[in-house]
Amino acid sequence: MNDMLKHRGFPGRLPGTDFQFTIRRASKEGPTELVSRERFRDRRPPDKRADEGFMAALWAQFGDAPFERGNLDAGRLSWLFGREVIPATDPFDLADYEALLQIDVPRARASFPDVFEGEQ
Repeated sequence: MNDMLKHRGFPGRLPGTDFQFTIRRASKEGPTELVSRERFRDRRPPDKRADEGFMAALWAQFGDAPFERGNLDAGRLSWLFGREVIPATDPFDLADYEALLQIDVPRARASFPDVFEGEQ
């Protein structure tokens, strides 16, 4: 369970910021459990840009296909988990690097219209 797929070509962070998108190595204690974090309307603009940038990177890399959690940052995923990013399997292990996720495209389009602008 400590095998962690590294998503080649996926940005490590939001360009020009310290908002992390990936982790470098698997944790010796095991993967951090994903949680569904509440996004409140009064979040800071940089936090909102990080969410949008992460969604754009997920969409560019995976589209609507299921993808392995791998080295994607649990903290960043948790801001989208349970809404725009959902489990692709049932049962789903919240603390597994090999867990499969996928974008809930209708919800993601509604939350991040600029990411999907110009697409049908």
